[in-house]
Amino acid sequence: MTMNESRLIDLEIKFSHQEAAIEELQQTVHNQYLAIEKLEKALKVVTDQLKNLTGVEGAANEKPPHY
Repeated sequence: MTMNESRLIDLEIKFSHQEAAIEELQQTVHNQYLAIEKLEKALKVVTDQLKNLTGVEGAANEKPPHY
């Protein structure tokens, strides 16, 4: 095996490892995107529920009862 063939094989091995790593990273990013979307929806639900319970518009201007 010549020096060039050996070098080419090493480069192909590195390339295949990088391809696998990139694919794994893409899957991780996709999973995180889905998780973030789910969390954003849940946060909106909780925020809306809190607004409905407290009447946010009036609560911001009211003094606490101990004043």
